[in-house]
Amino acid sequence: MLTILGFAMIATFLVLIMTKKMSPIAALVLIPALFCVAVGQGAKLGDYVIEGVGNLAPTAAMLMFAIVYFGVMIDVGLFDPIVRGILRFCKADPMRIVVGTAVLAAIVSLDGDGSTTFMITVSAMYPLYKRLKMSLVVMTGVAATANGVMNTLPWGGPTARAATALKLDASEIFIPMIPALAVGLLAVFLLSYVLGLRERKRLGMLTLDEALVREPEQETVLAGAGGPGEDRLRKGSGGTGSADLTQDDDDDEDGEDEEELKGLDPNRSTLRPKLYWFNAGLTIALLTAMIMELMPIPVLFLLGAALALTVNFPHMPDQRARIAAHADNVLNVSGMVFAAAVFTGVLTGTGMVENMADWVVGAVPDAMGPHMAIVTGLLSLPLTYFMSNDGFYFGVVPVLAEAGAAHGVSPLEIARASLAGQALHMSSPLVPAVYVLVGMAKVEFGDHTRFTVKWAVLTSLVVLGAGILFGTI
Repeated sequence: MLTILGFAMIATFLVLIMTKKMSPIAALVLIPALFCVAVGQGAKLGDYVIEGVGNLAPTAAMLMFAIVYFGVMIDVGLFDPIVRGILRFCKADPMRIVVGTAVLAAIVSLDGDGSTTFMITVSAMYPLYKRLKMSLVVMTGVAATANGVMNTLPWGGPTARAATALKLDASEIFIPMIPALAVGLLAVFLLSYVLGLRERKRLGMLTLDEALVREPEQETVLAGAGGPGEDRLRKGSGGTGSADLTQDDDDDEDGEDEEELKGLDPNRSTLRPKLYWFNAGLTIALLTAMIMELMPIPVLFLLGAALALTVNFPHMPDQRARIAAHADNVLNVSGMVFAAAVFTGVLTGTGMVENMADWVVGAVPDAMGPHMAIVTGLLSLPLTYFMSNDGFYFGVVPVLAEAGAAHGVSPLEIARASLAGQALHMSSPLVPAVYVLVGMAKVEFGDHTRFTVKWAVLTSLVVLGAGILFGTI
């Protein structure tokens, strides 16, 4: 019964948010609460929620201070050279922009933290997508899938969990999987190329070179997207003192659009060019400390945010203004994380996750025993989407490894195969970082899910197929 109710709860949640009948926060709270009552454990709902909140509180704290830290770094201009470099490469060509999104997300993912990757990627690319009226779910889908493949780095989490659960060396798991993961990353780049061509066909090509080099007092308005190679830019009146384009879009208010594009304004008052190398050094030191695990990540971001605010904005009114500027993102993301704590708390506390995992493992026919590594890879797609990495790697993978061992399948093969589903996992509603992505990109989670899941599944299957082809699985 718990197995059926567990699957029903997840299905109900996904249907409601994908059809936009409920907001993700409301669905994350109310649906598990109702199902907790349905299984006769309503009296323990409070305990489950508190336990879930306790487990996710460090993640929420990390996200809160990470948003403040990287928000300040964006304000002071740390990432402006990256943005300018991407703009020069992209040349307002939708295909190049989407490919650039995938490349940027993959590079930033080297730090092993999805939230950091999404904050930097969206901050750099969002203004360009918005300006050219490109599909924002293309940006979130490509970024999430690229990060999912890169999330298999030993310091990213899944590989370390698999190694711990099966008492293996992480390098023995990861290094042989590098060719398969490289093929998966190439698949993401190919996907971004195809999606970019679709966007180019829909929108045409423009050039923004004039906008990048023109005088600050000039204001240029994008009149529309013409055919390939057609530049349709017209000058407007009433300069804003910004080198951004200001979109004449009936769907957006001018004030809101200028705020959204503020990150590219080379004359904004928050720039701190004299502190550029301090901020760059601080960021590198912070990411290095994260990779080396010198301190818990929430503590590192808390200290980093405090130091960044103090050095760049020594006056209290300026510090309050910067915190207020990023308050919306902080509240949206942290609120979503704590709402997700209700979902995970009920799913785990009631025993639904354990029963679901046992049912899935028990449903595997005995004849598939010699192919348990492939079975593990296939199961990693739905299981890492519907449960946390901790639940999958510590609860399910050891059972699969034991079943495989009875048929001569090495635990190393099981561990490597278990990494295949990570491209899909990064878009799971149970991953806090995905709410950073959709929140900063102003994309509905349901829209992101509908668009991304099919491409993420395809990428995961490519990784699994490549692993089989290379003989590592």
